[in-house]
Amino acid sequence: MTPRRCRGFSMIEVLVSIVILSIGLIGLVGLQARGLQFSVSAEDTNRASLLANELATSMWTARTVSLPSTTISAWQTRVADVTADGLPNGSGTVSVDANGVATITITWHPPSAASGADDNRFVTQVVVP
Repeated sequence: MTPRRCRGFSMIEVLVSIVILSIGLIGLVGLQARGLQFSVSAEDTNRASLLANELATSMWTARTVSLPSTTISAWQTRVADVTADGLPNGSGTVSVDANGVATITITWHPPSAASGADDNRFVTQVVVP
C-alpha cells in the first residue's frame, strides 16, 4: 500500500479496538451484577437458616415443639423486620403434625426479584424427643 492509501487505517484499527474493549467491559459489568445478585441471595438464605435455627433452639430449650403463641408471634415479627436482621417481605410459619414434628417455613421475596417470580423459601423440621 502506498502512504496515500494507508491514510486513516490506524484510526479504524483504534476504533475497532475500542468497540471490542467496550463489549468486553459490558460483559464484565454484567458478570459483576450477577455475582452480586447471587451473593445477596446466599445472604438471605443464610439469614433464613439462622432465623429458623433461633426458633428450633427455643423448641429444644422448652423441650416441646408447641411453643406459646407469644413466642411464635415475636419470632414472626423478627422474620418480617428487615431492620432487625429479618428478610425482605418475609414471613414465617410453624406447623406441628400429629407425630410431634414441627415444620418451620420461612418465605421471602427479594426486592430485586422480578414481579412475577416465586417467593424464596427455607423449610426445616424439628423433632424434640
